[in-house]
Amino acid sequence: MSADLLPVDRDLFRGLLRRQASTVTVVTAVARGTDPACLGGIGAPLRAGFTATSFTSVSLDPPLVSFCLGVASSSWPVLARAEHVAVHLLAADQSEAARIFATSGIDRFAAYRGWTPGPFGLPLLDGVLGRLLCRVVHRVPAGDHTVVIAEPLTLAAGADAEPLVYHRGGYTSTAATAVAA
Repeated sequence: MSADLLPVDRDLFRGLLRRQASTVTVVTAVARGTDPACLGGIGAPLRAGFTATSFTSVSLDPPLVSFCLGVASSSWPVLARAEHVAVHLLAADQSEAARIFATSGIDRFAAYRGWTPGPFGLPLLDGVLGRLLCRVVHRVPAGDHTVVIAEPLTLAAGADAEPLVYHRGGYTSTAATAVAA
């Protein structure tokens, strides 16, 4: 078996990680804006939302969750200052939401209309399996990403349905019904 071991490089590492199935979440955040007065935006809140497959529970006592975000991401400047986030567990029929919030260079909230404003100004996605509203408690630098650790303050369970799963570079469900990526 040891003869099969290869040195790790970026492509091999990414290829191996594609074999791991991960639940799909969308994280939304807001932060106070810092636009200059001449642009009319002093203090106007800035929104960000992104698809994350790195979401996991960290601790039950106290309750803590985590997810990762690349520091080169367009969402990072907002998340770096956000005090609160909303984590949305996506249902198998929500691949469009996952795809839109994973797309760079667009206004994700204009492209995806299935959301409403919630507590702390956080955008809340409709039709999700579950939602956690969290307070950010730690940001831990980790290579080209930051691990965000957050404390759930409130939660809401949606319909008891199949989750959206990311596996082998595409979206699917636990029912093994392929969903177009």
